This record gives sequence, C-alpha cells and structure tokens, in this order.
Amino acid sequence: MPERQPITLAEAARRSGLTHIALRQAAQRGSLTATKIGRDWITTPEDVDEYLRNRVSWKNDGRMPTRDDDSGRPA
Repeated sequence: MPERQPITLAEAARRSGLTHIALRQAAQRGSLTATKIGRDWITTPEDVDEYLRNRVSWKNDGRMPTRDDDSGRPA
C-alpha cells in the first residue's frame, strides 16, 4: 500500500471545491481527520475523500450543512 501523502487544507480545498475555512472547521470539530502542526492543518487526500463521502445534509438530519451551504460560498 502506498504511503499516504500529507497535504495542507489549502491544497485540500483546491481538490475538493470547499474553502479552507470550511475544512478547518471540520478538522476542529473532528469531522475531517487532520493534524495541526504549528499554525497549519495537515490531512491526506484519502481523509478528504472520506469526509466528503460521510457528509450529511441539513435536510436529512440537521447536523451538518450540504456541500453548497458548507462551501463558504453563496448558494
């Protein structure tokens, strides 16, 4: 199995279409597996993919916003 390459939340944001702020908030609440090193949060592409797969809509159960609502961008 290849080693999981770490990426910053800025890179994760570019890959996922979410903002780095939305990803930082997800990391802080434990929804996205990430590690804080100094001022920077580090994650892996695999962890970002898992986070995106596991997100739920406000309409489903009211816990988390949908992708559009969580993106930090206007709907």
